[in-house]
Amino acid sequence: MKTLYNSLTVFLLCATTAFAQVPNKQDQINAAIQAAPEEQQAGASVLGYDVEGKLVMLREGTNELICLADDPEKDGFSVACYHQDLEPFMARGRELYATGKNHGEVFEIREKEVKEGKLKMPDQPTTLHVLSGADGKYDPATGKVTGVNFRYVVYIPYATAESTGLPIRPMVPGGPWIMDPGTHRAHIMISPPAPEKKGN
Repeated sequence: MKTLYNSLTVFLLCATTAFAQVPNKQDQINAAIQAAPEEQQAGASVLGYDVEGKLVMLREGTNELICLADDPEKDGFSVACYHQDLEPFMARGRELYATGKNHGEVFEIREKEVKEGKLKMPDQPTTLHVLSGADGKYDPATGKVTGVNFRYVVYIPYATAESTGLPIRPMVPGGPWIMDPGTHRAHIMISPPAPEKKGN
């Protein structure tokens, strides 16, 4: 009986610790919307995590952006906001990754489903804003995220270097280029260099 009691205690302590790692709802919202342009932050929908680590809708929005809170189970910090027309593509990716599929498998499955008309991609260029960093963190006291950098992704399905005039690699640090050209997830990448750290 003592052994069973001790095991149960350890389980409950571990479970409590795991749940405690998930920030509260408002902190998740405040951190997630910082990936969005300032004028769109107040009206963005926000997906985040409940106490069990399940992805849920934390806030219904009033504009075209959906923001994704930082995953407490992953190292570093990463939040993103994207146009609502990308949600079928994003949701399908989350669904496939949850089953253990790797990046290559997810790419192939979505490519096939788009071509078959089972998965809808936006008809117009649509943007994903990413705010991330290996040492990034959100400070509830200041309401600010530090240790992060922006990255911008503009999806243009099946676009190519020829159709856009873009290079297939950055010509200068942070310059735009086209990634995965000619596929369903062809997109313009813009990754501004991280600000240089000031000396002591």
